[in-house]
Amino acid sequence: MRADVQNLFIGIHMLYHAHERDLTISDMQPELERHGYKVADREVKQELERLTEENFLTSHGDGYSITGAGIEEFKEIQRKLKELSDEVLKPVKRKQPDTIA
Repeated sequence: MRADVQNLFIGIHMLYHAHERDLTISDMQPELERHGYKVADREVKQELERLTEENFLTSHGDGYSITGAGIEEFKEIQRKLKELSDEVLKPVKRKQPDTIA
């Protein structure tokens, strides 16, 4: 998976988990690895800081909490993921090769 796509998925996972509890780097790294991402502390911290800069999380000490804007963003992400999954998780029809007449 490309790094930019992976970072988007990591951000989505972080917003999801932020609904459950405050996030910390030390808690998020193993959680992300459980999802199959290979990330270092530095990458986790960068994504948490990016989400904070976008006002989706707020930082307090070592922890990060979801904001109202983060909750709304996650709701919109859920809607889009539902639409996307309805489409892309269907079996793909094989494209017929072009024939030469």
